[in-house]
Amino acid sequence: MIDLRLLRQFVAVAEELHFHRAAARLHMSQPPLTAAVRRLEEHLGAMLVLRGHRTLGLTAAGKVLLVEARRTLQQADHALAATREAAAGRTGVVRVAYVGSALYGSLPQRIRCFRRSHPGVRLELREATSFQQQTMLRQGQIDVGILIPPLPSSADLRLHAFDSDTLAIALPRDHPLATRASLQVADLASEEFVGWPAAEGEGFHAHVMQQCSAAGFIPNVVQEAHGMHAVLSLVAVETGIAIIPASMMGFRAAEIAYVPLSAPVTTFDLCFCTTVLNDAPALQAFLHAADGRMVANG
Repeated sequence: MIDLRLLRQFVAVAEELHFHRAAARLHMSQPPLTAAVRRLEEHLGAMLVLRGHRTLGLTAAGKVLLVEARRTLQQADHALAATREAAAGRTGVVRVAYVGSALYGSLPQRIRCFRRSHPGVRLELREATSFQQQTMLRQGQIDVGILIPPLPSSADLRLHAFDSDTLAIALPRDHPLATRASLQVADLASEEFVGWPAAEGEGFHAHVMQQCSAAGFIPNVVQEAHGMHAVLSLVAVETGIAIIPASMMGFRAAEIAYVPLSAPVTTFDLCFCTTVLNDAPALQAFLHAADGRMVANG
């Protein structure tokens, strides 16, 4: 095996064609450099340098080694630089899943800012429910989820604060309540609802059910949909009304009327979710750039 230092010494001699100049370039004395080149020749079993009183030349073997040594050193430098970039979180891939409403909040701007500050990191984005994200995290299909807590008690997942949202009411355009400036949850007691399966998003489902329970009724859910876009599409075709994240107000606005809930404003959180074992630098850079703060799970 030949170490990289010896190759660098040979390249300096081959390019300078003068031991003294090569030694000065390498910030070393000449005798050790001369000895190093001789050791290299002995190791290879071939003369590399034509020695003379004033000038040097390269043998045929020396010319071949110069080409290959330059290539090897360039690749070694590239490998070291790439490793440092990866360790600093400036290169790599971060696979992100998000609940539908997250794309209507601060997530798009945060993604744009991260892509500008970390152009060497590729972000892969996909929409998924909170339940789906937990499965995907455990199976290693994504690196971070953006979901609505709480989660079932779990020691393998970690939550980081990300964003918050409020609630609003989505109604078909021709619904009698569609012209109201605001609504209270109690105003919806006799309505038919398009719901969200608890198994797919326990946090948001529980939040909506708590609001209805506090208003004195259990919502009459006539149909459930797996995904907030699907919920709103059912509202658009007059299947029922829905309590939704206010950030999504405006989706299919020609067919859906959105009415905010009156005070007190009800808020809920969205969180980053990662596995406790994933400490990839690119992921940590993404969480740090997005101002993630650790929160308790559940």
